[in-house]
Amino acid sequence: MAPIINPIRNLDTQLPPSTTVVIIGGGIVGLTAALTLAERNVPVVLLEKGRIAGEQSSRNLGWVRKTNRHPKDIPLALAADRLWSEMPERTQADVGYRQSGILFIGRTPEELASYKKWHDETQSLNLGSRMLTAKEIDEMVPNGRGQWAGGIYTATDGRAEPTMAASAIANAAIAKGAIIIENCAVRSLCINDDRVEGVFTEHGEIDCDEVLLAGGMWSRRFLGNMDISLPTLPVICSVLKTKPMDIDFQPAVGAADFSFRKHIDGGYIITQRGKLDAPLTLDHLLIGMKFLPMLKGQHNFLKIGLGKYFLSDLLLARHWEANSISPFEKVRTMDPKVSEVLNRAALNNLRAAWPDFERAEIESQWSGMIDITPDSNPVIDRVDNLQGLTIATGFSGHGFGTSPAAGQLAADLVMRSDTPLIDPAPYRFSRF
Repeated sequence: MAPIINPIRNLDTQLPPSTTVVIIGGGIVGLTAALTLAERNVPVVLLEKGRIAGEQSSRNLGWVRKTNRHPKDIPLALAADRLWSEMPERTQADVGYRQSGILFIGRTPEELASYKKWHDETQSLNLGSRMLTAKEIDEMVPNGRGQWAGGIYTATDGRAEPTMAASAIANAAIAKGAIIIENCAVRSLCINDDRVEGVFTEHGEIDCDEVLLAGGMWSRRFLGNMDISLPTLPVICSVLKTKPMDIDFQPAVGAADFSFRKHIDGGYIITQRGKLDAPLTLDHLLIGMKFLPMLKGQHNFLKIGLGKYFLSDLLLARHWEANSISPFEKVRTMDPKVSEVLNRAALNNLRAAWPDFERAEIESQWSGMIDITPDSNPVIDRVDNLQGLTIATGFSGHGFGTSPAAGQLAADLVMRSDTPLIDPAPYRFSRF
């Protein structure tokens, strides 16, 4: 069952004939870009093929972290910390943001060494991360019986609530002038002399000066229709939420085979951190070689399988005309099957480490599909040789945490700002 998203007010139903910017995709990055543009008095229309935040933006774990990010990705995460703290004022709503810290723990010297390596490499960034002993872990998250070699903790990391944040940002964007329309798939771009002049949707055309593609896992297929190859592959993360509990562990905790963090209602969000389902697709044959360096040593992390998703993906068109029904109308919301096996393993592993969770009752379970790039960093960039198109996609499972900064950076690039939020060089499309 998909998470229940807070309601969004005053959604539009009619396409305007024209605007300055069209955003394709109603996930949290597209929504934050829309809010940023609306705050700058830039006319913007956001179009979502299904329901706002209906896919990974409401299904993720809600972590907001710098710890263990690639060093090149940390400036974006630092900017996101500041913007998350400002989001309640910007949206006039609680987005569930709490700077409650994140703790990664390791059972083996090898796991601890990997955390120490990251800690040493990022010391100059002054993130406040610190290595912890097993005793310090027990003091921070008591009543455990796990045998830990140690861990790493960053007090300025935190969490927010996916089902609250996206809706709050959407409502704020609308209140500030953005137009947001659900159930309106963009089929293709209107292009003249290598310049974007608008978009073709299932409900008609809309003229615009700029387009931002923030389509998550659908971005590869959308660009592929224009013979632009975006190297992303799908993985599925299954998640469970417990009923409210009378224990109060504030930091989010990640171990090799489970993770948990407190939900705003007192329950806990839990996943099997050591396993992701990786359904095989035709794209694995087309671009799989690009991912081999990333996959070395991680074959046990991905549960690779050939199943129903291969056929359903194969049946979706890869090329279509603007006057034809697009794949985005045939699949409004990607709702992959939950792996109850992985969820059960996660809960059992957590119970073995913290017996307090023996009394945890599962309230709901869901899964979401993540688009990963070969280096696990997103593309946030203008497209060469096609003026007027910017991409913000491929967030590889950590887009929610950086979304306020990613959306603002994308808006900066769309409007050709001379002073973007951060240096966008790490997110260039050309690196692939």
